[in-house]
This record gives sequence, structure tokens and C-alpha cells, in this order.
Amino acid sequence: MATWLRLRSCRAPRLPPAPAGLGLRPRGSVPAAPALASAQPGRSAGGLAGLSAALLRTDGFVGGRWLPAAAAFPVHDPASGAELGLVADCGVPETRAAVRAAYEAFCSWRGVSAKERSSLLRKWYDLMIQNKDDLAKIITAESGKPLKEAQGEVVYSALFLEWFSEEARRIYGDVIYTPTRDRRALVLKQPLGVAAVITPWNFPSAMITRKVGAALAAGCTVVVKPAEHTPFSALALAELANQAGIPPGVYNVIPCSRKKAKEVGEVLCTDPLVSKISFTGSTATGKVLLHHAAGSVKRVSMELGGHAPFIVFDSANVDQAVAGAMASKFRNSGQTCVCSNRFLVQRGIHDSFVKKFAEAIKTNLHVGNGFEERTTQGPLIDEKAVEKVETHVSDAVSKGATVVTGGKRHQLGKNFFEPTLLSNVTGDMLCAHEETFGPLAPVIKFDTEEEAVAIANATDVGLAGYFYSQDPAQIWRVAEQLEVGMVGVNEGLISSVECPFGGVKQSGLGREGSKYGIDEYLELKYVCFGGL
Repeated sequence: MATWLRLRSCRAPRLPPAPAGLGLRPRGSVPAAPALASAQPGRSAGGLAGLSAALLRTDGFVGGRWLPAAAAFPVHDPASGAELGLVADCGVPETRAAVRAAYEAFCSWRGVSAKERSSLLRKWYDLMIQNKDDLAKIITAESGKPLKEAQGEVVYSALFLEWFSEEARRIYGDVIYTPTRDRRALVLKQPLGVAAVITPWNFPSAMITRKVGAALAAGCTVVVKPAEHTPFSALALAELANQAGIPPGVYNVIPCSRKKAKEVGEVLCTDPLVSKISFTGSTATGKVLLHHAAGSVKRVSMELGGHAPFIVFDSANVDQAVAGAMASKFRNSGQTCVCSNRFLVQRGIHDSFVKKFAEAIKTNLHVGNGFEERTTQGPLIDEKAVEKVETHVSDAVSKGATVVTGGKRHQLGKNFFEPTLLSNVTGDMLCAHEETFGPLAPVIKFDTEEEAVAIANATDVGLAGYFYSQDPAQIWRVAEQLEVGMVGVNEGLISSVECPFGGVKQSGLGREGSKYGIDEYLELKYVCFGGL
């Protein structure tokens, strides 16, 4: 136990230097931009042409310096398959170096005043807004989402930095008056330490700032492992953090390939210098990380898979419900953790809803390259994602479902799938009990409120849920009965930096964003002050 305490103490002697051969580049140096596919006319990689070389980084970022690795892995444009560039494939040595840098930086960062931390986060926010167009192009190139959506994500992402820059100055403790006259009790809130942040590809910028903004505001330092599909966004954020004056070692990024993801994740979850794990991704991966983190009893917050119900009651305004369904289901081509996965529609309104939903899909959704202005539906992230949608559709049809519109791969290419609406869906179909993560909207008919709530809750996850009703009593009943962490009532878009984001059951632990998000990176200390 004494050894553990010495390891975690900021008064411990400096840790050994990073292993030889890691080749840290001086802070502020600008390596060559990645070999982009912009020279190929008509390809989405062309949208990166003209971007600042400073934002197009390919090395890891550790201790305020750019860190190359012995190997590199390719990042591809999901729309065209073109290679966007080769990125440093960080492994165990680079990960341990990043953790060490974050730990050493924490020893000073924790003592920086809340006002100064607030000011630095605000500068980072300002730089994101100044570079929002370039950041959006990077997101579209590596994730495929339509440019308008990418622009929206950049603003949403930056707002987390703004929000937590303000929350940094609102970390309050307590004074407790005890039964004993000569004692006072204090409750302090103190930063946890190094936080390992593991993020997904579907929101490659916002999922970082939602975690990192809270961590830095609390006085923690971070090591970010971005998804292998979308490392450029994380590295661009590192450049802007550097420009904002975030001290070396406070924000570190270690990109890696899928091949090395397992070993890097294990190091982050088991290294004794890491105090906190924050992960967004699948429930299956979250369970693996929880297992690793349990060995040293680390604080963990996780935003995991969902299977959101979207319920339309007979009293609903059908046009409003259809508009909400379109927004909730097809944003980012259905590749969001809170998008609706099951549409439960009451018998009296069912046919009208399905008809209008199909018309809206055919009229308003346009599949294409994310850089094309008309596009509302970009590609799925990879071939595996397309295959899952395909499997869910074929399984449903084989069991009696009807394809109302869509139902197959799009003619544009292997990663594109038609926005699809199914009717006559039943509970034994895969799409009724598995998260699709694609542009598939299965409709299940129900008769009573009790039946709808039972179907909605018949799952081991509970991230978000939506329902449409004009009955005030029903609204209260259903909102309270749905077993989810977030409920949209007559609303299909619920995310906001001011509101707590998170789920129940196997959809995760903890909350992000809002005034509650910063608590995930703080620990309480009780101080008994006697002899007064």
C-alpha cells in the first residue's frame, strides 16, 4: 500500500524519462501534412485541400510535443475509400509515455487557479470557433457525415469548452456544523488525477470536448485515445489546445490502429498513474474496460450502447411526430447512440404515420458524398456497418416485415445504404432487439400504453427514449416509466451542453455535460477541524 501511495503522490521523485527512440518533436514544430487524396478530382478528400498544415497532424501529441511512432496506419475516406493519410500507430511505449506526461503535468495543473483554467479553456473555445470550417471539413473527410452536420458538431463541440470554462469557477465545497461545539467539518472537491479518455468515431470532436472540457476544468489532465477511423479531429484539437496555451502534458493524444487498440486500452485501464477512465462506445467494449479498471478500482464513467424507442400515441400530432422521427433517426445516417431504433406506433394512428414518414424519407433525404451541398445522408463508416444494416433488413423481411422504402445498398458505393422504412415488424426480429446503428427505421404496431411501455423497456440498455402525445397525464406517466436516462417528449433532438447526458442499465455509468459532468472528475474530501 505504501508503494501505491508513493506512486500516486505528486511529491514523488520525477519518473524515469520516456524510453529512448520515441523521438519527441519540439513543442510548436509543424511536421508535414499527411499525404491527402486531394489530388483526386471528385473525391471527398479534396475537401481538405487548402487547410492549414498545422491542423493536419499525423503524429501523436505527448507532453506538448509531436510524437511519431515506429509504425503508421492508414485513415480512409468512407465515401470514396481514398486514403486520407498515414497516422502514427502508437503502442504500449507511447501510451505509457503519455500517461507519464499527463501525471507529471497534473502535479502542477491541479494547482493552477480555477480562473486561469477557465481562461485557457475559453481560449481553446475561441480557436475552435475561428477554425470551425476547417475542423468541419476534417470531420466530413474522415467520418463521412454531411458537411452541414459536421459544422454543427464543431459548434456543439466548442460549446462544451465554453460551458466548462464557466463551470471551472463553480466548484464549490461545503461547511458542515457538527454536534460538537469545538469542531467544524469541511467538504472539499479535488481533482482525481490523470483521466484516460477513449472516444468513438461518430462524433470525433464533440465526444472529446465533452469529456476533456470537464476534466481540465476540474484540474485533471488527460490522455485521449481516439477511434482509429477518425484520429485527425483529435489531433487538430491538440494543435488548437497547444495554440491556446494549455500547458504541456495536460492534453495528450495517442492515435492507434484497431490492431493495437486492445493493448493500448488495457494499459490505460491498468496503469497505476491513471485515476479515471471515461469511455464512449459499445457495451461489449465497455465491459472489457470495466474489467481491466476493476483491478486498481479506478473511477469510471461510460456512455455505452442504446436501443432508443420512439413511441407515437394516438393523441400525437402526426406531422410533428414525423418531423421528430426524421431528426432523431437519420442524423449522421442513423449512426448516433441516441438515435431512434424502434418506432412503436399506436394502431389508430399507425397507417397515417407510416405513410407520412415514407413520404418524408423519399422527399427530404438525399444520399451522397458529405461534401456535396445537397447531401443529407453520407456513407456508413465502413463495410461492416453496412453489413449489419443489411442483415437486420433481410432478417426482418424473412420473418414477415414489409419494406416501405429503401431496403438495399445504395448505387453510390459499398459504404452507402438507402434510408429504409420497415412496417409489420415484430419483437422476434433482430432490429427489434439489437441496435442497428444505421439508416433503418422499423415500425411496430401496438394497442395500449401499457404494451408500448413494456416493449420499450424490454431491453438491457436504456440510454434515450422518445414519445409523442398530447395527453398531459399520459406524458407524465410515460416519462416516468421509461427506463432510460434521457427522454424526449414531443422532441426528437435532446442533446444540449447544459443538460446531463447518460443512460441507465447497461447503457453506462455517470453523466456528461451539464453542471453534473464536472463531478465525474472530482473526489470529495472531508476535513474535520477541531480544537476551535
